[in-house]
Amino acid sequence: MQTLISKESTFSEGINLLLELRGNLFEQISSIIKTFPPVAFYQLPFGDGESNHNATLAWSLWHLFRIEDIVCHTLILHDSQIFEEDWQEKIKSPLITTGNELYGEVMVEFSKKLNVKALYDYCKAVMDSTNELLKSLRFSDLKRKFSCADKERLIAGKCVSDSDSASWLIDFWCGKNVKGLIQMPFSRHWIMHVEAMRRIKNKLCQEAKKGVDQIACCGLSCNHCFLTAWCGSCRTIYNTCSFATCSPDGVCPNTACCKEKGLDGCYECDELYDCKKGFYSLGKDTNAIRAMALFIQKHGKKELLKVLETLHKKKDFQKIQEVLGEEIEDGLRILEEIR
Repeated sequence: MQTLISKESTFSEGINLLLELRGNLFEQISSIIKTFPPVAFYQLPFGDGESNHNATLAWSLWHLFRIEDIVCHTLILHDSQIFEEDWQEKIKSPLITTGNELYGEVMVEFSKKLNVKALYDYCKAVMDSTNELLKSLRFSDLKRKFSCADKERLIAGKCVSDSDSASWLIDFWCGKNVKGLIQMPFSRHWIMHVEAMRRIKNKLCQEAKKGVDQIACCGLSCNHCFLTAWCGSCRTIYNTCSFATCSPDGVCPNTACCKEKGLDGCYECDELYDCKKGFYSLGKDTNAIRAMALFIQKHGKKELLKVLETLHKKKDFQKIQEVLGEEIEDGLRILEEIR
């Protein structure tokens, strides 16, 4: 991407690739916002420190998009930041700075105060605004540098703390040309912090699953699922399984049905074999999971886990469908044979 942007003949192609990258990264942010509970956004699972993952999810969002807003509007465009459109009041933030000066419990307390939904809306508005800037750039704009007056304007705006952990930002930004700012913060900064957010959310999921029953309501074994690294299972508040993420309010219909009926899982239901709810509505794509639930119905969870352990020792696979197939009876037969 950077190579494409560096050449006039491929500049437009590079910008389009950058916009695509930013769109893909923002989809990951949207998924976190949609599927994680409010408490997740002020947790500090990796503790205090100076790495990008030594942060809360809320702070990561705030920091990433405050910097982008400041650089895009105050530094490059010389106009008003998106933040000035009453976003401080909407987000309930006590700060206007980038947040570089916050660590540990101070960061946690700051994160607790934020309206995460409003923060997400602000992030989206900033991204859209920067995207418009990127689309408007010409190749000749890349060499534009910044002056002492630009630096003084940033200082006067008081959007960067004068603490040692933050004040260096102004010199850093003003020491670059527009091309350098496209690299940092408009692309690399996103990659760094979205990756850190992925680590944070995965850590929260793993911590939540400790000591929790790893058989999902649908009959799937979370410990044997290829998504186990980043899903907290439907038995915790960090349920980010693939079906939950595309369901209303991030709740899988199978889980909702079990809770409504007071069942531990679908395997306790008499309607299991012909059920068309949630995960089971996909038919042949998820009949292997239904087969596992039916196996539990007959032999129990512990017996299924033993069978799955044996299966994983014998075969290299990610999805259980690869082994149990698309038909319920075939799946049951294979499970019984291994038992």
